[in-house]
Amino acid sequence: EVQLVESGGGLVQAGGSLRLSCATSGFRFGEYAIGWFRQAPGKEREGVACLSAYDRTPYYPNSVKDRFTASVDDAKKTAYLQMNNLEPEDTAVYYCVAERALICSPSNLARRILWGDWGQGTQVTVSS
Repeated sequence: EVQLVESGGGLVQAGGSLRLSCATSGFRFGEYAIGWFRQAPGKEREGVACLSAYDRTPYYPNSVKDRFTASVDDAKKTAYLQMNNLEPEDTAVYYCVAERALICSPSNLARRILWGDWGQGTQVTVSS
């Protein structure tokens, strides 16, 4: 059974940083793409980072590019999302997601239905 457990959310001032973690189990970590989505109140869930299966090629949308960095620790089967220079607009519940053999692209990150496994989410609140 695929399990994804996020942690590291919290309250931070604008301009600050947070690092989210996603502990995984139940699947061959290297064979799965790892993504990060977020959902703000009243808004659609949107993808903010993706690491492709196998070679971990990254993709970020323009809204977070140069501020967010996704990474993995294969030995720990853990994914991370480093978020710098946070803005109040980044306030949302952040979800870790995984999908077997997926290659990151703008269209793949935009299509939530492609991602079969989701964590429970962790709240990030950025105060102004």
